[in-house]
Amino acid sequence: MDREAIRSILPHRGQMLLVDTAILDENQSGEGSGYYTVKGTEFFLDGHFPGNPVVPGVILCEIAAQICGVALGDSLAGKNVVPYFTSMDAVRIRRPVRPGDRFDVKFKLTASKPPFFFFEVEGSVSGEKVLSAKFSFAAASK
Repeated sequence: MDREAIRSILPHRGQMLLVDTAILDENQSGEGSGYYTVKGTEFFLDGHFPGNPVVPGVILCEIAAQICGVALGDSLAGKNVVPYFTSMDAVRIRRPVRPGDRFDVKFKLTASKPPFFFFEVEGSVSGEKVLSAKFSFAAASK
């Protein structure tokens, strides 16, 4: 799924849209992946840190959450709801992500009790694990 298709699912716009590509498992298994390539011009790098730009950990979580949101948005299409990020648990960040890095995310839907959805995510750069976390979302009216 390219950025145009992603825009039709996620409400994020401008520099807050942090997904370049998302791929949903065709077998409806609740698994998928996506990525965002850090360009170096993002607003969150300005001042974090001067001369040593590093993507903030909360932004890594936001990127992963948006990729999960694409999966939820696709399954919730036509229901006039949006998936809101409600929790982050067991977040581990193992190394910095820098401009030029492609941050790859894999996710798995582990449980759902509508309107709540629960995911496990892993993020990596060049095959090296960077992030692991558990997220929850609530589907609520727009």
